[in-house]
Amino acid sequence: MNWSDEGFLISKTRYNENSLIAELFTKDKGKISGIIFGGTSKKIKNYLQVGNKLHVNYNSKNENKIGYFKIEILNAYTPLYFDHKQKLSCITSAMNLIKILTAESQSNDKVYFIIQNLFLILKEKDWLKKYIFWELELLKILGYDLSLENLVEKDLEGNKTVYYANSLNEKKYVPNFLIERDIEVNDLGTLLNGLKLVGDYLDKTILRPNNLSYPNSRLLFLNTLK
Repeated sequence: MNWSDEGFLISKTRYNENSLIAELFTKDKGKISGIIFGGTSKKIKNYLQVGNKLHVNYNSKNENKIGYFKIEILNAYTPLYFDHKQKLSCITSAMNLIKILTAESQSNDKVYFIIQNLFLILKEKDWLKKYIFWELELLKILGYDLSLENLVEKDLEGNKTVYYANSLNEKKYVPNFLIERDIEVNDLGTLLNGLKLVGDYLDKTILRPNNLSYPNSRLLFLNTLK
C-alpha cells in the first residue's frame, strides 16, 4: 500500500537508535502511524516538531503491519513559538487531544482544517479565548457538542448578568464569554475557569466512559498559564 498526503505531526516516540514511530493527522487518510527511518538524525529531527505540517509518502507491504513514512517539511509552525512557553504548551496539548480523541485511519477533513486553524488562532491577541472555543469546536466535530446555550439559566446578581447550570444541589457558574461570545475578556482567571469547564466536560463525558486518563499535556498547559 502506497500513498502520498499532507498532514500534521501529532506525536512521536523513539523506535530504536535511529528511528521514530510517528503519528500524523493527514488530509485524506486521517490519523496514521508509521516509522520514520533516520528520524533521530540531525538532518530531519529539527523539523519533526509536534504540530509541524509535513508532506508524507507512506509505504506498507502488509495492511496489518505498520508502514513507514518518507517526509518533507511543508510548514514549520511550532518553532515559531519556542520562546513562548504558553503557546508551545498549547500546541502540544491540542495535538495530544487529536491523538487521543480520533480513530486510526478514519478521514475527517473538518479535523484536519481545525488543526490548521489553530495556528491562525495563535497569532491573535485574544488567542487563549479563541483556543477555548477551538476545543469546543473540536469536541463538536467529534460528536460531543456541549451546547452550553441550551444548558444554562440566566440571572442578575448585583446588577451583573450571570449564567449557571444546576448540578444536583450545586449552582455551577458558567463564564459569560462562553455564552456571549463577543465579550472581550482581559481577566486570566475567567479564561482559566472556561478552560476548566471544558476540561471537566472532556473528562466526565468522553475520557472516563472510555477508560482514558486525563491528558497530562493539558494539565501542563494550564500550569503555564497560572
